[in-house]
Amino acid sequence: MAKKNNIPNDEPIETKLWGAADKLRKNIDAELVLQAMIDFAAYEKAVIVSGDGDFHCLIKYLREKNKLKIVLAPDMDKYSGLLKKAAGTNLAFMNDLKNKLEYIKV
Repeated sequence: MAKKNNIPNDEPIETKLWGAADKLRKNIDAELVLQAMIDFAAYEKAVIVSGDGDFHCLIKYLREKNKLKIVLAPDMDKYSGLLKKAAGTNLAFMNDLKNKLEYIKV
């Protein structure tokens, strides 16, 4: 039987995020950073959706290597200031997208 954290790379991202018994894996930040670096040559630009400052080193590196498209923080009132410094002008907020994405029933 395979270990809970020994998930093959060809598994969908949902499987990587959620381990056995649908429990959110605790070391997911580190795993996502590692996976972004493993797949570095396989993508043109990265879109990071997080307000968590734990990703600031990855974001800074991606920006320096011209591999960062954008950091999309869920809430402009609740995000780490480390992201602002790391992402620079490549930072946007989901709050700003509400009017563009909202479905209004007519």
